[in-house]
Amino acid sequence: MSPHAPIRRTKIVATLGPASDREGVLEAMIRTGVDVVRLNFSHGSAADHRRRLIAVRQIADRLGRSVAALGDLQGPKIRIARFRDGAVTLEAGQP
Repeated sequence: MSPHAPIRRTKIVATLGPASDREGVLEAMIRTGVDVVRLNFSHGSAADHRRRLIAVRQIADRLGRSVAALGDLQGPKIRIARFRDGAVTLEAGQP
């Protein structure tokens, strides 16, 4: 048996949100093996995500753990402006 811990090739990914904001929850998640925290940018504000990521970094540093961050964006979408009437209808072959 090797004196070194085996390398885990599978990672544990946990989505952060209001439930993980309660005191001690995030630390417990990291202590029990979370490797990656997911920030769902479809929900919450930039300030919420920043605060959560800062907390992850502080806790991980204190515990001597490496925890990656995954920013999850909404699916494919053109994000350039709003339509004058709220929406447009596209048809096949339309220029």
